[in-house]
Amino acid sequence: MTATDPLVSTEWLAANLGKPDIKVVDATSKLPGMLPLPKDDYLAAHIPGAVFFDVDAVSDHSNPLPHMFPHPEQFGRDVGALGIGNDDTVVVYDSGGWTAGPRAWWMFLSFGKDVRILNGGLKKWVAEGRKVESGQVTPAPSTFKAKFDARRVRSMQQLVANLSSRAEQVIDARSNERYQGKVAEPRPGLRSGHIPGSLSLPFNNLFNAATGEMKPLEELRAAFVGAGVNLDAPIVTSCGSGISAAVLTLALYRLGVENPALYDGSWTEWGAADGPPVATGPV
Repeated sequence: MTATDPLVSTEWLAANLGKPDIKVVDATSKLPGMLPLPKDDYLAAHIPGAVFFDVDAVSDHSNPLPHMFPHPEQFGRDVGALGIGNDDTVVVYDSGGWTAGPRAWWMFLSFGKDVRILNGGLKKWVAEGRKVESGQVTPAPSTFKAKFDARRVRSMQQLVANLSSRAEQVIDARSNERYQGKVAEPRPGLRSGHIPGSLSLPFNNLFNAATGEMKPLEELRAAFVGAGVNLDAPIVTSCGSGISAAVLTLALYRLGVENPALYDGSWTEWGAADGPPVATGPV
């Protein structure tokens, strides 16, 4: 079983905001080409004291795939530059559509730091009339020592091997239309469809669009079971580029699933023209 539920409420954050050991992180991300840029949204309005965690910057720049996990040394250096140390209590949020808050959470967890996620994100915070500020926050640097836990991430080679072994269930967080191959991928040059044998559970089925809050545990459990997932067997999550898959990973973690791994390259890697086999149609 997993430990403490990572989610915290807006009420909790409001009561603890400003304490020296509470570090707030805006991790909002968007698909390529969407404007305004996430950093510009952050500069326009963010929770007071929040720093900006750029998932594209905190990544392996030697890899042509988008925002792949960096080496531990880089993660520690980049996070330390945000003023975050190993002993701080970190609260991550995004714009409210679960756009990279869970990805940042999973990265922190994979590098040895248990952090929290603001349920509902900035959307709920603003809807409640809570204070925001604009401009850049430049904290004093801190020291963060990262240690990577490889169990939490899967490579394409591991997923290819899984095609025959089926040792792990693969769950696709993209829309069902993308999963079935009915629509073109938003990133040009990618094939349409899904990893053979994978299951479909669009990530937006796991939260309330009106409030931005993740659904109750019993509804999360029903969503996975309804998608054909065996919660007692090993699970890997996947999506377009390793961002929304973490929403599924977070929900599984909250349900007590042990180490639900994430396929970092996801469809951006698998769906390449020279990639592994692709399936289309429904589950």
